[in-house]
Amino acid sequence: MTAATLNPRSQRKPKGEGHARRAEILAAAERIFVEHGYEGATIRKIADEVGLSSTALYMHFSEKSEILHEICSRTFSSLLEANDAVGSQPAGSEARLRLMLRAYVDFGFANPNAYRLAYMTRPTELREGAQSAARELGHELFRTFEKAVEDLQTAGLLRGDARTTTQALWAGIHGVVSLMITKPYFDWVDRETLVTTLIDGLLAGLLKP
Repeated sequence: MTAATLNPRSQRKPKGEGHARRAEILAAAERIFVEHGYEGATIRKIADEVGLSSTALYMHFSEKSEILHEICSRTFSSLLEANDAVGSQPAGSEARLRLMLRAYVDFGFANPNAYRLAYMTRPTELREGAQSAARELGHELFRTFEKAVEDLQTAGLLRGDARTTTQALWAGIHGVVSLMITKPYFDWVDRETLVTTLIDGLLAGLLKP
């Protein structure tokens, strides 16, 4: 039995379509960045995970920081697309905001590794890609939430100002996502019940009846 048989991931794979191989690299990098930390992750580890040589991987990404930047950029872009989809639906301003909050939470739970890299980064990771992606797209994402809250303010439905309200909502939904994906061993109640209770409570406290 050969070493390649013992570890199928070590086998070098034939060349495939560029987009598919790039996506495979990004998925592997997400897992490795979270498992080993950004500093502990190496191009070699990522290449081995997808069955490429390090040289072949460099044909897709020039360096580790470029991989992290792309993961974070894709995360923010996906969240923006979700908000755009909600915004195009015929719904009232409060219902639209509620749908945006749920889309954010659902994305975090469906993509825990990408979410952790985009939002729960250490100083080194901030410098190496997450911060630049956040500056490019993260602010735009925040503005979509803020605009939805501003619509409620225009309708006279806010208890406070729009910016503070938006940050409070973001802090709340980020809190439930980050806690549940990093503390899976805690005796959580049913996730759907918890998320619904949180969003209902936030909106009840921040909006006028």
